[in-house]
Amino acid sequence: MNPDVIVVGGGFAGLSAATSLAERGAKVLVVEARPTLGGRATAFTDPATGERVDNGQHVLFGCYHETFRFLRRIGAERHVPVQRRLAVDMVDRDGRWSRLACPALPSPLHLLAGVLTWNALGWRDRMAILRMRTAILEMRRGLAEARPRRAEAGRSADRPAETVRQWLIRQQQTPRLIELLWEPLAVAALNQPIDTAAAASFVSILRPMFGRNPRDAALALPSKPLDEVYAHPSRAYIEQRGGAVRVSSPATIHCGAGLNGPRVMVRGERLIARAVICAVPWHALSELLPERPAALGRVLDAADQTDASPIVTVNLWFDRVVTDRTLVGLPGRTLQWVFDKRAVFGEEASHLSLISSGAEAVVARSNQELIDLAMTEVSAALPRVRSASLMRGVVVREKKATFSVAPGQPARPATRTGVPGLLLAGDWIDTGLPATIEGAVISGHWAADAALNP
Repeated sequence: MNPDVIVVGGGFAGLSAATSLAERGAKVLVVEARPTLGGRATAFTDPATGERVDNGQHVLFGCYHETFRFLRRIGAERHVPVQRRLAVDMVDRDGRWSRLACPALPSPLHLLAGVLTWNALGWRDRMAILRMRTAILEMRRGLAEARPRRAEAGRSADRPAETVRQWLIRQQQTPRLIELLWEPLAVAALNQPIDTAAAASFVSILRPMFGRNPRDAALALPSKPLDEVYAHPSRAYIEQRGGAVRVSSPATIHCGAGLNGPRVMVRGERLIARAVICAVPWHALSELLPERPAALGRVLDAADQTDASPIVTVNLWFDRVVTDRTLVGLPGRTLQWVFDKRAVFGEEASHLSLISSGAEAVVARSNQELIDLAMTEVSAALPRVRSASLMRGVVVREKKATFSVAPGQPARPATRTGVPGLLLAGDWIDTGLPATIEGAVISGHWAADAALNP
């Protein structure tokens, strides 16, 4: 096969780029260093249970329009059902259950009405949401300019040093409303504590969520393991259209003098195409480009200097059902969300997946310490856990799950580079979004467009 485009990296960015190219008739070769596709959003087989377990629970929002376009392309949209309207259960630190449910009203009135009727809040907290109305409407007005319109133009990293918490306080949000609503949303979306994450990154998430369609703020939970949701269907889509996918194929890209465009080396084999899309995480970029071409000096320096933020997932298997809710928020805890995976596997017992986003404080703890912490927090929130027997516990650490969105991080790059024929994709590309699935898919679509329009 003589590919038109080579895509290095088989996560959301690489596969969205590759399938977009294949859809338009290009012959694509995807090379992935790992034995399986999926990158940082994949699944593994637990040896004790035989289950396919996600390496971290991922939640999408209705406003992930490019992601759903990608899923429709590969015939997988049905595997990520979206709520009709935002509704989420919460258990506060005192063990009190409540449910935030947004009614059938236009956005942002649906959120305002949902919070005003949320029985977890006092009247002072409820009235504070009204002070966010102006901010939300300003976000909506800024949505059209929120992202660069051309792959050539990255944006400056010069942003105010205001953190998410400082911004929320400036919006006169109460401590309880911050803890129950804004902090869980921000930490989940940004994978960073609100005392260190930049407010600008949080606003970039809120803008599309509170657009004109109330469904944009609704949650979408995958109903299958992540590799079955998009990785396997993407491979089939590419191969059915004359492309190829090679796993266990670590690559390097060479852009030296005298070369007419980039060259990809895979296990001693030289691969050539009219365009190469580099869709690896930011922290792997320098290894992929060992010669550090001068035209990429600033990009590689920025990649090397960008901090990472970890995620810890604790999977717990019990001998009986311990909750009838698929998703429960645990505000004020170390592990902020708990998912019951029975919806995925259809089993009688419960497999809970507890997530700690922005997990710098706990990522170095031992597996047993993290399992014990998860048991303590989930037992306090879900009473039925106390009478159940823990059958198995598995900890998954993603130490470099996302790039940091703290103020002062280096500038993120554009899709096009100073090397003709070499394009960048990945959630780190300057899409205007933090490290989200939607950002990764947008970058993949941009890279595909650029590859077809040099």
